[in-house]
Amino acid sequence: MISVNLLAMFYLISGVLFILALRGLSSPETSRQGNFFGILGMSIAVVVTFLSIGNFSISFVYVIAFLLIGGSIGAIIAFKIPMTAMPELVAGFHSLVGLAAVFVAISAFLNPDAFNLGTIGNIKLASLIEMSIGAAVGAITFSGSIIAFLKLRGIMSGAPITFPGQHILNLIILISIIGLTYFLCATQSSSLFWTLILISFLVGILLIIPIGGADMPVVISMLNSYSGWAAAGIGFTLENTALIITGALVGSSGAILSYIMCKGMNRSFFSVIMGGFGGTDQVIQSNNKEQKPVKSGNSDDAAFLMKNASSVIIVPGYGMAVAQAQHALREMVDTLKKNGVKVSYAIHPVAGRMPGHMNVLLAEANVPYDEVFELEEINNDFANCDVAYVIGANDVTNPVAKTDPQSPIYGMPILDVEKAKSVLFVKRSLSPGYAGVDNDLFYRENTLMLFADAKKMTEDIIKSF
Repeated sequence: MISVNLLAMFYLISGVLFILALRGLSSPETSRQGNFFGILGMSIAVVVTFLSIGNFSISFVYVIAFLLIGGSIGAIIAFKIPMTAMPELVAGFHSLVGLAAVFVAISAFLNPDAFNLGTIGNIKLASLIEMSIGAAVGAITFSGSIIAFLKLRGIMSGAPITFPGQHILNLIILISIIGLTYFLCATQSSSLFWTLILISFLVGILLIIPIGGADMPVVISMLNSYSGWAAAGIGFTLENTALIITGALVGSSGAILSYIMCKGMNRSFFSVIMGGFGGTDQVIQSNNKEQKPVKSGNSDDAAFLMKNASSVIIVPGYGMAVAQAQHALREMVDTLKKNGVKVSYAIHPVAGRMPGHMNVLLAEANVPYDEVFELEEINNDFANCDVAYVIGANDVTNPVAKTDPQSPIYGMPILDVEKAKSVLFVKRSLSPGYAGVDNDLFYRENTLMLFADAKKMTEDIIKSF
């Protein structure tokens, strides 16, 4: 059995590696290194945890068997899942973290002796508070992540689901959770414990259903934070330092990312935490849309404009991900650069379905990192740009966000694509984006719509060159 001091030292090393992992994942250039540090830190934590127990009974055979089964399933999913389905995969994995926290809390409550927490009906007060918090946050994470998965997968409508008194109901339920936790600690009643978990499951659903599709990237980062805090709470219950450190890092980094995303979408951070933001009614005036004039073109038109341009800005979006057009896009850009055209990429903080979605796709196509710019870095360049090539982005380029106070995306910072001399907009149809809002950019005088699959249109442009 490993000594307590040596155990603490290895857990500290794991914690440092987790911090280095987060630091590495903050930039595309160092993301692979960050992944390596994270894997190494987790491997050390798992091995040391096994060695710290000492009495290897037959139960460890089952533990290792389940680890291998679960790890194999996770590896297979990770290898097979397409990038377009990555957001819902992340939401699904978050739900499992939350559910694991609930199961551990239930085990600790039903058999506190096994966790050195006391006896049934006489559990340590601090441990009871910790497992109550871990179970509640874990249940909220689980049910909330399931709703996010269903919305992202298209099984459930991405439109906000609201009803009168929704915020009041959420507040009442939150107060009831606090009250249940207090009385649970006072009485250690099993019925109160199960009621706490069931109500927490309900809270997760109520927090996510009123959130609209345009705000899903923030939901992903928010649930990431919740899963971390759930793990940290259970870490205190298990008196496991590594789990506490890991959970706190995930929880805090997820909260910081949520704050950054809220700034990028002009949302209230408090509203995100409480749920129900982005719940404005989304009404699309399809009749007016049909009456507006639209200019459409083909690959030859697009190739002519780009070949004769001095600068082109590429604006990728979810449509590029769906069509898996990043490699064709890279080939098109290489051709443009050979013709002396300056090309750069503009990435909106919430382009795609999760933070960093577009950056990962472009990195997969080996797009140089120094050609990829965030909104704040490149937005002023659109006014001096000859051509903006919008490939599948929609809500993040919609000028309505700056002009219509009634729009659900009003106030969200957008890429100023409309300021470019010419806008080439690749899209299958005039259908609205994930937020359900008609894009005013479609009908601008300087916009040429290219109705086609993003990958096919980009490949046709290359042929036209």
